[in-house]
Amino acid sequence: MNNPLSMRDAPIGVFDSGVGGLSVLIELVQLMPQERFVFLADEAYLPYGDKPQHEIAERVQQVGHFFHEMPCKALIIACNTATAAGANGLRNTYPDWPIVGIEPAVKPAALMTRSGRVGILATVNTVASERFRNLVQRFDDVATVIARPCPGLVELIEHSPLDTSAIKTLLDPHIKALLAQKVDVIVLGCTHYPFVSHIVADLAGPGVQILETGQAVARHAMDKLLAADLLRTSQAVGAAGVQFLTSGSSSSGLAEKIRGLAGQHWPTPAVNRVALRPS
Repeated sequence: MNNPLSMRDAPIGVFDSGVGGLSVLIELVQLMPQERFVFLADEAYLPYGDKPQHEIAERVQQVGHFFHEMPCKALIIACNTATAAGANGLRNTYPDWPIVGIEPAVKPAALMTRSGRVGILATVNTVASERFRNLVQRFDDVATVIARPCPGLVELIEHSPLDTSAIKTLLDPHIKALLAQKVDVIVLGCTHYPFVSHIVADLAGPGVQILETGQAVARHAMDKLLAADLLRTSQAVGAAGVQFLTSGSSSSGLAEKIRGLAGQHWPTPAVNRVALRPS
């Protein structure tokens, strides 16, 4: 990386396979309104959650190279699946670059549960990853973790406007299965899922707490930037400081999704298309 003083005004890269990472981006902008961000929806590879992990690891390297060359002063992998498959490899490639990944909030859920049983909704790849298994095993003596892969949910959330009925139909058996096992905390283990947290809460009922990780990731990112002396000191720019990119075929399609999910945060986002080259 370049000298921190020369990099303070550089943007922070944020990416996901689609608009799920927007749930993290919103928290980042609220916590660090003085920072500029570049958000990439890697729609050419949407969804990450049902692809082989080695393929996602290679794509994370490619996306990381794109942001590093921009250059961005830090990278937020706003996707559980991409973090599980590729974060460690990317950190090995760029050991001096601040890289923040995301993982399901197992620790706070394990400390919060009264029944000793925690449910996690996630993608197939996140649940199958070694990183996830290791995370769960660290808290075996604190709580029992029951994971439910939710294939198809990301695709429904990517549809604008949200089809609430279809989402309820998909989620209902998963929530019932978790309730049958007496969970009293449900972790949203995918950055897309906070956009349907109200549906999860309705299905689970008032006795179950719903956890997501956007705020914790934003705080961790700010701590890393502070430690590296990379925090921008200029005046706040807020949402106006965000540049949106897509690797997909339709910039207008992503703009419509952002309007639908982020509401007043970015009512009329400008989106540019990019073609990522192999690293």
